[in-house]
Amino acid sequence: MAETDAQILGRGSPEQLDPFAYAPAGHSLTQDNSRWPWGKPPKHADPEDALEEAMRALKRPKNRNELMKLLMVGVSVEVLVEGYLLQSFQEGKFTPDVAVLIKPILALAIADMAEDEGIPYRLFENDNAMDEDEMDDETFLRMMQQNNPRMFDYVRERVNAQIRAGLSPKKPEEENFLEMREAE
Repeated sequence: MAETDAQILGRGSPEQLDPFAYAPAGHSLTQDNSRWPWGKPPKHADPEDALEEAMRALKRPKNRNELMKLLMVGVSVEVLVEGYLLQSFQEGKFTPDVAVLIKPILALAIADMAEDEGIPYRLFENDNAMDEDEMDDETFLRMMQQNNPRMFDYVRERVNAQIRAGLSPKKPEEENFLEMREAE
């Protein structure tokens, strides 16, 4: 007697599951979330109240000491603030929109505390977080060549035509209001 695929693979194996037997989109919105702290009305709906509670918690000696230790070992202010906000949301203290509103103020308060203690700190997890949105020309052109080859060919031909005409591209000079006044 030959074994069937079901017998070979075993009952309840992932291969036996129906790939369409998943909950439909929005299913979680039909469930009662009140058993979770974040499923009930938040403790603080006003961002100022949530910030006051956070500041009181930061000023407690035990919390302040632990915070300074974490900053000394290299944990960034960004990670500390996001951890606090996530935990507070899960505990039902406030909603995500309140967390977004108090995040920068809380980060600056922690940075100020570190400066008062003379502790060097990292504000962001990535050293180049402020430069992340900048794209260098080489990356720009490489992406254009890959994603929009027609535009890349057009730009390349225009640049080459200018070079052939003796007009090599120049790096723009930095302008400021003092140079504008002298030019008048």
